[in-house]
Amino acid sequence: MKNLKQILESQKEELFAIDTGKLCPRKEEKDIDLNSKLAQIVIGVRRSGKSTLCQKVLLESDVKFAYVNFDDERLIFAKSDDLDEILQMLYTIYGNFTHLFLDEVQNIKNWALFVNRLLRQQIHILLTGSNANLLSGELSTHLTGRYHQIELFPFSFAEFCTITDIDIKSSSVKACGLRNNALEKYMMFGGFPELITDTDMPRHDFLQSLLTAIVEKDVCKRYKIKYKKTVLELANRMLDWFCQEKSYNDITEELNIKSVHTTKNYIDYLNNAYLFRLVPKFSLKSKERNIARKTYSIDTSFIVERENVIMTESYGLRLENVIALELMRRLRSEYQQIYYLRYNNDFECDFVITESFHIKQLIQVTYDFTNPTTKQYNREVNGLVKASKLTSCNNLTLIMMYGDEQNIETEGKTIHCVTASHWLTSL
Repeated sequence: MKNLKQILESQKEELFAIDTGKLCPRKEEKDIDLNSKLAQIVIGVRRSGKSTLCQKVLLESDVKFAYVNFDDERLIFAKSDDLDEILQMLYTIYGNFTHLFLDEVQNIKNWALFVNRLLRQQIHILLTGSNANLLSGELSTHLTGRYHQIELFPFSFAEFCTITDIDIKSSSVKACGLRNNALEKYMMFGGFPELITDTDMPRHDFLQSLLTAIVEKDVCKRYKIKYKKTVLELANRMLDWFCQEKSYNDITEELNIKSVHTTKNYIDYLNNAYLFRLVPKFSLKSKERNIARKTYSIDTSFIVERENVIMTESYGLRLENVIALELMRRLRSEYQQIYYLRYNNDFECDFVITESFHIKQLIQVTYDFTNPTTKQYNREVNGLVKASKLTSCNNLTLIMMYGDEQNIETEGKTIHCVTASHWLTSL
């Protein structure tokens, strides 16, 4: 490959110029096991900090490693036949190494075969990728049981506070007020690291470019879709419908897509690319679980910073979106799952948390619960009580932006009321 040595040397120079002391610590760092024989794979939406996470872990370790970033435009034409040449050049530049970090390796066809060969040679592998299909596709086919997945989202609210110097431990009036102020900003501006650390970054341009890259590179290019305009329109509409229940039939009809099958595929592709996360409806009937989904934007910034978006205040929905993403971050097992519960038109519960088919917790989210109206009280409190009776789960939580932290005793049930800023910063 032309100028390969120069490209890889410049990538090395950029990597070792990083001051890890200025980077925000992330809890996913401890999930990366540099001693494991399994490939360590960090997946998540573009620009969520996957590369930085791996770089920080490697730079702060004492292992000998090499690095190549396949999302570099200078390597855009790299093919699987070039991988051995790249590997040889890495040994030339770095000397002998025990660990290899392959950034956005999904861009190379048949990359999994190459990684599998390196694993057989006892090289420790770190990978990043922007598509969950890595796991259901290439990995499950070629790396059966030989990988460990780490899912990374944009900054959590606790990380947002860390990077913006907000005290998350003090219970003083001032500290609580500043945390609420920070949460209001977080609900609006989201958690993409670059938008927080670089205040001069043009937000709208960054997010519009990111949305386009996700649709074009991680969906249309990867799945060989010709109708980019349709996929982009669907992506925007799904983000417009955040926190709302939509069926595939309704979406197909509303957007005039040729078939429900096509709609479902496109939505799955966008979900795999982490543009949004889908939460299924809770039901003991699998058919009902598959009919409808709720959509949660991967970051609240996408809710408002898009072309032609019409956005109302909708603070309650933005808070629900933030809570949904935090629940997903806290899932530590494939046996844990998040659902929403809507029983006919009688009541709704925002989140049902299960583990190994056992219902562990019911959560309701509301914005202002300081002086709830009768209608609001009945919707939030009675929704939890009815969901509790239906599911036989008594671990009930009401998360509120504003309101008194207390226990509500009603109909033999105890509801734990907690402020969102408290819940989001406690583990």
